[in-house]
Amino acid sequence: EVQLVESGGGLVQAGGSLRLSCAASGLDDYVIGWFRQAPGKEREGVACISSSDGSSEYDDSVKGRFTISSDNAKNTVYLRMNSLKPEDTAVYYCAANTDPLVYQYCSAYGSGEYPYWGQGTQVTVSS
Repeated sequence: EVQLVESGGGLVQAGGSLRLSCAASGLDDYVIGWFRQAPGKEREGVACISSSDGSSEYDDSVKGRFTISSDNAKNTVYLRMNSLKPEDTAVYYCAANTDPLVYQYCSAYGSGEYPYWGQGTQVTVSS
């Protein structure tokens, strides 16, 4: 059974940094995506990473500020968030698909194609 547990959220001032963790169990091959949902807004994809080749992709809104990485020895995927902005405030979720070969690029996996989700972690960026 696949289980995902996020941690690392919190309150930070604009310009600050946070590192989110997604501890995974039951995964061998995977695509893991980070999503976020702000109050009153739709859930949006932020970044993703594929175990097939280690490739990663980012939404334009976070390119150059966020970095997704994986530590397979710890079964953990991280989202390092730098230069945080108030508009980054949201609940952040990690999600997993166990087949990284459906699409060439992990960004092609829509949110509906991730069957496994964590419980979410709140990130609040004050101005």
